[in-house]
Amino acid sequence: MPKNNKENPVAVKSKQIIVQVAVPTPLRRKFDYLLASEDDHERIQAGIRVLVPFGRTTKIAIVLGLSEHSDVPANKLRPISKILDKQAILPIDIIKLLNWVATYYQHPIGEVFQTAIPVHYRKKETPFANEEIRYILTQQALDNDWTILKRAIRQLSLLKQLQVVPEGLTKEQLSQKQEGQWQTALKTLIDKNWVKEQVSLKAKLAYSYPHGEEVCKHSALTLNKEQERAVSALLEKADEYHASLLDGITGSGKTEVYLSFIEYQLKQSRQVLVLVPEIGLTPQLLERFKHRFNVTIQTLHSGLNNTQRMLVWQQVSEGKVRILIGTRSAVFTPMPDLGAILIDEEHDLSFKQQDGIRYSAKDIALVRANNAGVPIILGSATPSMESLFLCQQGKMSHYKLRQRAGKAKPPQVHLLDVRGQYLQHGLSQSLINLMKQHLEKNNQVLLFQNRRGYSPVLLCNKCGWISHCHRCDAKLTYHRQHHRLRCHHCQVEQELPAHCPECAHVELSYLGIGTERVEKTVRELFPEVEIVRIDRDTTQRKGTLESILERVKDGQQQILIGTQMLAKGHHFPNVTLVAILDIDQGLYSIDFRAPERLAQLITQVSGRAGRAEKKGQVVLQTSHPEDETLNTLLNEGYMGFAQKALAERKELLLPPYAYQALIRAEANKTSDYQQFLDACFQVMTQIKNTLLQGNDSQFLGPVPAPMEKKAGKFRGQLLVQSVQRKNLHRILHGLIQTVETNKMAQRVRWSIDIDPQDLY
Repeated sequence: MPKNNKENPVAVKSKQIIVQVAVPTPLRRKFDYLLASEDDHERIQAGIRVLVPFGRTTKIAIVLGLSEHSDVPANKLRPISKILDKQAILPIDIIKLLNWVATYYQHPIGEVFQTAIPVHYRKKETPFANEEIRYILTQQALDNDWTILKRAIRQLSLLKQLQVVPEGLTKEQLSQKQEGQWQTALKTLIDKNWVKEQVSLKAKLAYSYPHGEEVCKHSALTLNKEQERAVSALLEKADEYHASLLDGITGSGKTEVYLSFIEYQLKQSRQVLVLVPEIGLTPQLLERFKHRFNVTIQTLHSGLNNTQRMLVWQQVSEGKVRILIGTRSAVFTPMPDLGAILIDEEHDLSFKQQDGIRYSAKDIALVRANNAGVPIILGSATPSMESLFLCQQGKMSHYKLRQRAGKAKPPQVHLLDVRGQYLQHGLSQSLINLMKQHLEKNNQVLLFQNRRGYSPVLLCNKCGWISHCHRCDAKLTYHRQHHRLRCHHCQVEQELPAHCPECAHVELSYLGIGTERVEKTVRELFPEVEIVRIDRDTTQRKGTLESILERVKDGQQQILIGTQMLAKGHHFPNVTLVAILDIDQGLYSIDFRAPERLAQLITQVSGRAGRAEKKGQVVLQTSHPEDETLNTLLNEGYMGFAQKALAERKELLLPPYAYQALIRAEANKTSDYQQFLDACFQVMTQIKNTLLQGNDSQFLGPVPAPMEKKAGKFRGQLLVQSVQRKNLHRILHGLIQTVETNKMAQRVRWSIDIDPQDLY
């Protein structure tokens, strides 16, 4: 609790109102304050922001509720400095949800609330949703000689771009012509007072709010029998909480089922929240939804700047937006008329936040739907083991779509044994011949390589030197387009050396294959064919991905080369051949979830082939054609694989048949994280033996993380597992109470990951 101002002590009267607030601090508790005056009684309410004294500073906090009692001594309570809002920015249902998030994920409640609101609300006492920040040149920049920046290429590029537009440019506009770490260059220019921020106002969003039959622009497509049965079953419970899994093979028309269900909700004057795993999937859904519906539809994702996010957030919370399509953080957006929640590609790992509050948007959405009494639909061609388990338990209905929409047929999938074959940078001659056959028929070919860059390893042929990242236990990847080495973990980069740094030998070899190398090889093999590469490097600028996908759909690009960005949900009607160049990457891993991820990846990538009337073919290049996972998937399909995987997990008592938490710690020295995790192990062992009488909870570790050194820090982890969720949380709660005040914890950065989805 912040210290009391001794000069003006405030006594707590018997009926004094105590204001409980969430302060953005690492401390895992609420804080009590007093009202500054009697006039504040009518203004104070849960969900509004207040300015509070905290230590020697002030912070913007959110009111959680009011009470007549406090556990803090009366002479230590301090008054609120200022009430910032006239009405609550968070409704009671979101406050309840965020309280659950803080408790379940064992995270400081103040940080949870900060995460759930737009940046403007966190940093500004009087936020304006129609603000826009532009960057303009200062007089100092105009007076200086820019030739002194001839080596600071990105700074010089930014200055020249801003020079053309005297009224300034937004970050979004700057990003359209900048590459690499240009944000760092911009910050440097601001620090030097060559560039400054200027706040201007922009117009508010327009919106429409039709009712009844007016919600639709166009009528629905004709549904097949499977789709009709699914829609009928979903509509039977469309006015109450009910969780459903829409398990449909790729191309089976899940989106059309979504649209029919959403249409019903809109006609009841309700809002619908649609969660997607990545930004790349929002444009195509948005296009389908806008074609069908005559209501205001908005998107909410990291591709928007802070002002845009604020604007959308306010419009949705006022009920003006009827359909919100967003990535994981959109699950916290207030929606006064919420009628349903849909989660597309529910199996996707992107729904799990991997830093800060390590929450699962899917699990939070299930809790939110239950609290609100509204239905929730989880859709996927490759459902997660957790969702299938809930179906087995009867906690979720399971609807299956097993035929492709229209006249499309499932593709033929076969393994291509590349043992003993010569590979041209990842392409076997058999695959090259197949590509020729499909291209001659004026069809499109998709090549999947889940590694970007040109080569993941740079090697000296003489002394064996390898291009390691000095900040991570990882190798630097060579990016040929920019002629640089980059670490994909800490983002450090450096110029390509002209010779070996160890022995000065000039012959350096590029080992391994990335999408850039595949692209170069394919261009040499097919010089007359239009080729496009789709990965994070080629789609950094806003609108690039949408533009590329549009050209692909129009048939302007015949060969597509890409990473996982191509695996999810995209509809390419002219793609008839899909090839996964190196399926063996995913066969061996320490993570028990690796086979599930591999099966999902193969199924999703395969689903891009033969989605229209043309017959599809899928080729998996492998040196292990006898692998059990691969053969089960090919012979029995994804559901056959899933049944075996669940049976194995049940036998081994792994999730979803048990519950896990991963305690992570990182420090400047290995010994610091080791001592911290050893102390955690001892504390949890004592809790297990005394409070839980040595129940079946297990502690695995402490051990170094699979990548022990990352971004200059050394990392370790300790896995906690129990067959009873409540026992897992009792152990963790006791651990936090003991460790949080321990001096040893101050030497490490530590976190608790509830229901971890990977062990990295």
